[in-house]
Amino acid sequence: MPGYNSNKNNIRVQEMHAACVVWLRLAFACAFLAFVGGCATRPPATDLHRDITHALPASEPTALGAALAPLERTHPGESGFRVLANGADALQMRIALARAATKTLDMQYYIANEDTTGKLLLGAALYAADKGVRVRMLVDDLNFKDIDRVMAALNSHDNIEIRVFNPFGAAQQSFYERTSNVVTQLGHFTRRMHNKAMIADNQIAIVGGRNLGDEYFSASETLQFRDIDVLAAGPITNDVSASFDEYWNSSASYPLRALNKQKFDAADLDAMRNELRQHWRTNADPYNAKPLNATPLASQIQKNELGLTWAEAEFKADTPDKITHPSPDYKSPPLERVIELVNSAQKEVLITSPYFVPHDAGVDALGALTARGVRVAVLTNSLAATDAVAVQAGYSPYREPLLARGVALYEYMPQQGEGGARVDFVGSTSRSSLHAKTFVIDRQTLVIGSMNLDPRSANLNTELVLVIHSPPLADQLARIFDHATAPAVSWRVALVTPDQRARLKATSAPPGDLVWTGEVNGQLRTWNLDPDAGFYRNLMTGIFMLLPVDSEL
Repeated sequence: MPGYNSNKNNIRVQEMHAACVVWLRLAFACAFLAFVGGCATRPPATDLHRDITHALPASEPTALGAALAPLERTHPGESGFRVLANGADALQMRIALARAATKTLDMQYYIANEDTTGKLLLGAALYAADKGVRVRMLVDDLNFKDIDRVMAALNSHDNIEIRVFNPFGAAQQSFYERTSNVVTQLGHFTRRMHNKAMIADNQIAIVGGRNLGDEYFSASETLQFRDIDVLAAGPITNDVSASFDEYWNSSASYPLRALNKQKFDAADLDAMRNELRQHWRTNADPYNAKPLNATPLASQIQKNELGLTWAEAEFKADTPDKITHPSPDYKSPPLERVIELVNSAQKEVLITSPYFVPHDAGVDALGALTARGVRVAVLTNSLAATDAVAVQAGYSPYREPLLARGVALYEYMPQQGEGGARVDFVGSTSRSSLHAKTFVIDRQTLVIGSMNLDPRSANLNTELVLVIHSPPLADQLARIFDHATAPAVSWRVALVTPDQRARLKATSAPPGDLVWTGEVNGQLRTWNLDPDAGFYRNLMTGIFMLLPVDSEL
């Protein structure tokens, strides 16, 4: 596994060229700062009025707790899990979770959009708050639009508080002031809270790779992020809640009311409530938001209808100090645990990481596994499918070394299947991009969370993972991996053979050291360049390979 080092850059350019690029970037930054007139500042969150609050005690009586208690007694030391590999199921379960909460509802997300599904989820949160549930929502500022109407209106509710993690600046500041903050404090603002979790009554949680947005719930007509979450019930939820509390009460978490210039009164909240109710009536059925709500979660648990698999588990998360007090000596608990588990593999390691930049240390570690007979297979995005061309530029130089060490590489196609009413992990007529982050070790243990295998997850972003020691669930994830790496879904990347090289030379095709194999209309085809990527993506990849941004990917 990668032993990432944020100070180690692997830039495939000449030193003089790299120096020119850095000089140009510095010159641009200086000119820009002269234009905006210096750096804007913000007061520390500790100077603002913020209540220190904590998760509901697990012993507090709730309907969910009462339903889970008999199962917990039957499975001492274990928690219950259900894999959410389907976008529609993941949306339904989140709405059902919000509606099942009777005391507290906590949400922590890197991205929270006010689109169709976002409004369905925010409407469910408002429904909970209207019943007296305390709702806490923490959103990273990088993708948070602090002028958005819905969250600003909901934040005026007595039972709802929204906080923004590591903001660039107050909404009252100008665009130039906020941008100046980014340029002059890049080392601070490039560090983001990438965690994703939703917790009801400190009894049930959903963690994984999904943010809140249409593209994560099979609801976008143009882009589908193929992702995986897991629902966790029982004792492990306490650990998820403890991590949420640490971030919520962190000095980097700012009350939205201190950042947002909009003011809302009771009439505005009533108007938003009516708008969200109408949105629910219009969109709940078309976007499959209702089915799970026909029977409350507590009743499903009591009747053993929720499909929980009970197993021992671990929860690992970075602390906010990774952002607020960065240190070269910091060891990421999620990454360290994944490294331990992968290095302990005896037969097989299956890695799904949409953003995969292993560096030399990762190549060596994975190569050491294959050298002792462990099958190592990696599924990542193809250049045609990725939403981050810069990351692809960081990944592509390591394909040949990985393949030479015996690692199997698969790259996700941007289009799969024929579509249908029920879109799953590998089926849609929309453009697809891989977003799941999972590891399966010896089909005995699985890891699901927010962490990619790249320098950004290792060194800059905060992450979380669930480690579940369950052969049935690990086998379920392995079968999903097998399906996702089928020739009709992903390209298999391989080193070019002498025969293939000779055929390429005979046809005057561009020379290369890699070939891609995939299925088109039921027939296997091969490519000697990144398939379906097009001129623009190839051009941008080449440009990013010239820039000294490897540690930021």
